[in-house]
Amino acid sequence: MKHLLIVYHSKTGHTEAMAQAVLRGARHPDIEGVNSRLLTAAAAGPDDLLWADGLLLGTPENFGYMSGALKDFFDRTFYEVEGRLKPLPYSVFIAAGNDGRGALQAIQRIANGYPFSQVQEAVICRGEVTAQVLTDCENLGTTLAAGIELGMF
Repeated sequence: MKHLLIVYHSKTGHTEAMAQAVLRGARHPDIEGVNSRLLTAAAAGPDDLLWADGLLLGTPENFGYMSGALKDFFDRTFYEVEGRLKPLPYSVFIAAGNDGRGALQAIQRIANGYPFSQVQEAVICRGEVTAQVLTDCENLGTTLAAGIELGMF
């Protein structure tokens, strides 16, 4: 059994709605060999990263950056997993009030320090969470889970 970890932070509920859609996609009935775990950034820790075979990160855009809670997750896990973490395929979903680029760039910079490899384009919701955004998030979850299951990543 492979493992997909979804870590997110949400204050207004937008990123949480996106995270729930990602989880629905990751648990698509055709994907039988992947166990998906959804955790808030505050609840996730080093053991969760060590458990994972893939990673999806969700954040609101705060002041053109990722949320402090997601940054805290990185701060609390980096040294604890350094040298012990296998390379993880990952992607990102962002609820942005602006354009989301600053939050994405910050996550990508930090991911370079971990052994993370971005394998899918980020889903960035600019404004209200629409049905299309939720569909895109479901597809993000399904694609990463399927790729992990098939050994593509």
